[in-house]
Amino acid sequence: MGTDIYRIIKDRILSLEYAPGSILNEKKLADEFGVSRTPMRSVLNRLESDQLVRVIPRTGVLVAEIEYQKIMNTFQVRMGIDEMTGTLAAENAAPEEHFEHLERLLKKCDELFSQRDKAKLMAIDREVRSVLNDITNNPVLKHISESLYDHTVRLWCIVLDKGDWKEEVESVKEDITRTLRALKDEPKKLGKLRRELLVQHIERIKRKFLGE
Repeated sequence: MGTDIYRIIKDRILSLEYAPGSILNEKKLADEFGVSRTPMRSVLNRLESDQLVRVIPRTGVLVAEIEYQKIMNTFQVRMGIDEMTGTLAAENAAPEEHFEHLERLLKKCDELFSQRDKAKLMAIDREVRSVLNDITNNPVLKHISESLYDHTVRLWCIVLDKGDWKEEVESVKEDITRTLRALKDEPKKLGKLRRELLVQHIERIKRKFLGE
């Protein structure tokens, strides 16, 4: 139960349903999920360890603010991690089921060109990374990769409302297409490709967020 509540609240934070800087009421959350305040406090403490909230004595639980420079610093680390993920994934023979999974995600992208749904697009993007993390067969790398992703995804969520929606869908589709092609035909280039795709993602976010 606690893990389920943790995931639900975490998703609300990452999707900006809980706005940065807003206060979460421990008692109201406990009542919503039908649990006592003790397990709810454990969930919030776990989110604090993730640096997604701050527990402020006598005030409440504050959803972490989005700090642009900190996120840019995190992206720098992600570049190395994404390249390592691609390199390790390329060293392992990807099972056919992973190719099929990525191909299904491509089809889901096509559906979103005419359907503006941020949650679905973000879910597809996360799934791509999950597939690659699974191929690496390295749980430590997977944990680090997912944690860094969580610390940058809220900035992307903000810019999804800015500018051309189709550009965002196309960027995710390109990410999957080129990754799938490299996995099949040029696995040795996958590490550099994953870094290159992330750089493109960062530049697009900076352009839209800063209005450049």
